[in-house]
Amino acid sequence: MNYTAKEVMQYIAEEDVKFIRLAFCDIFGKQKNISILHSELERAFDTGIAIDASAILGFADEAHSDLFLHPDPATLSELPWRPENGKVVRMYCTITYPDGRVFENDTRSILIQAVKTAKEAGFHFAIGAEMEFYLFKLDDSGNPTKEPYDHASYMDVAPDDKCENVRREICLTLEKMGIQPESSHHEEGPGQNEIDFRYSDALSAADNAMTFQTVVKTIAAGNGLCADFSPKPLPDHPGSGLHINLSVNGDPENMQYMIAGILKYVSDMTIFLNPLEQSYWRLGVHKAPKYISWSNNNRSQLIRVPAAAGQYRRAELRSPDPSANPYIAFALLVYAGLYGIQNKLELPEESNVNLFTADYETLSRFRILPQSVTAAAKLAQSSNFIASHLPEKLILGYCGQ
Repeated sequence: MNYTAKEVMQYIAEEDVKFIRLAFCDIFGKQKNISILHSELERAFDTGIAIDASAILGFADEAHSDLFLHPDPATLSELPWRPENGKVVRMYCTITYPDGRVFENDTRSILIQAVKTAKEAGFHFAIGAEMEFYLFKLDDSGNPTKEPYDHASYMDVAPDDKCENVRREICLTLEKMGIQPESSHHEEGPGQNEIDFRYSDALSAADNAMTFQTVVKTIAAGNGLCADFSPKPLPDHPGSGLHINLSVNGDPENMQYMIAGILKYVSDMTIFLNPLEQSYWRLGVHKAPKYISWSNNNRSQLIRVPAAAGQYRRAELRSPDPSANPYIAFALLVYAGLYGIQNKLELPEESNVNLFTADYETLSRFRILPQSVTAAAKLAQSSNFIASHLPEKLILGYCGQ
């Protein structure tokens, strides 16, 4: 909506808003928030709202615990599932020290800096996310199970697809919050779903990804279900991916350089795209990539360029999963893409083989993504690329766990 602080104050007064959720996330992308009354909003804009950072993973210890949340008025959104009377809205925040310095482990601010760096160099990255998730039943005590809500498969329809009405409710809720879904369908796994929404600038795309997970979990709970965004919740069924679509300035030549930059640094950043040990159970099976390669259309590749033209031409990175913090993931992809463009990196030869059925001799020609969280962490710790774009404490939070 791109509200200003003044416009937000006016909206709050006119729309009977009683509670404002100031939202942020820890370094691993788990969303947090604090609710304030409408009477405290002016103070939030003026000086920020204090939080105890020592209680948040990867933030601070008891000796340096005070941090402040500063709401971004451009991210104002009503929470449609809350009461009509005494409405609740949400804004994402910048996190600072008491002296006003931006907190280095504020991952949203890391992405803001990446976007600024690209803009100063004359480049605009557009990003669209495709995030998969499972819907599981609850037990008699209301606890999540691993029993899928249905046993439908890819793009099935009702009555086999029992998830249809839940996806519909999710899409309508996202639309009310200003996020435009493009499509939704049942995925290959039992109870597995995908909802795609339109590309946008990198920061909005990350904010939307955070909102998406909150909406899905909320709507699922309202339907007596649990939404699971883990990479591989069912060992014998497809894992869930976070496919990231990228383009730059709508320019095909620059997109080639961008892809080359991402291919160069993808191993270094894998711990941030796939942060859980479970993430590595997914890679290499059920269409999730294992090898560092690219192609047009081919879904066995790490990066594919789908058949599309004009503004819809994009590169799709297929290795990340929904456990990634989108602010970190998108920031690193912007920096890697920018490196490729500025250095005019040559794109490796296109791979037109099916890497899931190719013979050993063919596969031996390709580099392999890290095969465990330990291997990925070691690569990140020794990477000059990672060290130049992420703070040391954040790297240690991922690699020293």
